[in-house]
Amino acid sequence: MATNISTIVFNAPIEKVWAALTQPVLVKQWQYESDLITDWKIGSEIRFRNEWDGHVFQQWGTILELVHHKKIKYSLFFPRPGLEDKPENYFLMTYLLTQEDQKVKLEIIQEDKREGAVQEEPQGEESPILQSLKAVVES
Repeated sequence: MATNISTIVFNAPIEKVWAALTQPVLVKQWQYESDLITDWKIGSEIRFRNEWDGHVFQQWGTILELVHHKKIKYSLFFPRPGLEDKPENYFLMTYLLTQEDQKVKLEIIQEDKREGAVQEEPQGEESPILQSLKAVVES
């Protein structure tokens, strides 16, 4: 299993970071123009949908845990040719928020037990997607 971790610190209130992670209009600004579709209830579906070059791409899963301003955890399936939509082909995404003085630390943990999962070095603020998230949060 590969466990990939990205960490970033924001100079913003925790409410603003939480909003950027959970409000569809804000998620779209940093998550590759994806439409976020969910009601954020445990057991409900979560879906990310975007269009690129005339094609629609979707990922979907289930909300597993939600602790307001602290934790989001969901399963996620990213379809590709030859990959069946079954539990062992899903990975887990966890977002952990901690407040440190006037800053908020976000850890994004991807647990991937799929065959061929790649273990990466920990990511930080140099990651383009985290830079986009930071711009949304701190604007």
